[in-house]
Amino acid sequence: MDWSEHFPAFANTSKTPEFADIGCGFGGLLIALAPLFPNTLMLGLEIRVQVTQYVQDRIAALRMTSTSVTPPLTSIAATPYQNVSVVRANAMKFLPNYFPKHSLSALFFLFPDPHFKARKHKARIISQALLAEYAYILKPGGIVYTITDVRDLHEWMNSHLESFPLFEGVSEADLREEGKGPILDAVYNSTEEGKKVERNSGEKWLACFRRKTTTRASK
Repeated sequence: MDWSEHFPAFANTSKTPEFADIGCGFGGLLIALAPLFPNTLMLGLEIRVQVTQYVQDRIAALRMTSTSVTPPLTSIAATPYQNVSVVRANAMKFLPNYFPKHSLSALFFLFPDPHFKARKHKARIISQALLAEYAYILKPGGIVYTITDVRDLHEWMNSHLESFPLFEGVSEADLREEGKGPILDAVYNSTEEGKKVERNSGEKWLACFRRKTTTRASK
């Protein structure tokens, strides 16, 4: 991928995306995290054409507005929202086309489609086959963040990730102790779906997993 079109302010650097929001919707997570991690490139992947266009327009507007009210800039990091972009893509088919091996430090699955009917479970974004791809693109130590308001889906994602040899569960408390509190707060509260669950006084089920450095040797 040539990322200069998506991140023109970083065109002369060797930076590639480190955060990926799969099924990013209207871009709430990206917009929340962009100013918190100004030197980290973030990419949203969204399959819906009109929604992708909305996020592109939203980012373009934020870049223009932020630049117009910011004092003369002395660094890339001082330019808000230059580090975030979106592509229209089917992540279940083409994720490795965008991210090289061990290039991501965070992978987000926020309120994914639950596909309630049993015959549609194969379309769920967390599956044994797809977890191999997620492990490939995540750096050792990278984190998979999942959240949903559907307990059945939470248990599905949790069980699949737990049983996959390259991931190990990590508690919310441990992540906050590691300084990832701002990321977790955005995971809970930044998306349109998350805000809707909040308005309806619904429950949110969080599960996070760390990409292992190596698998344990079998005895």
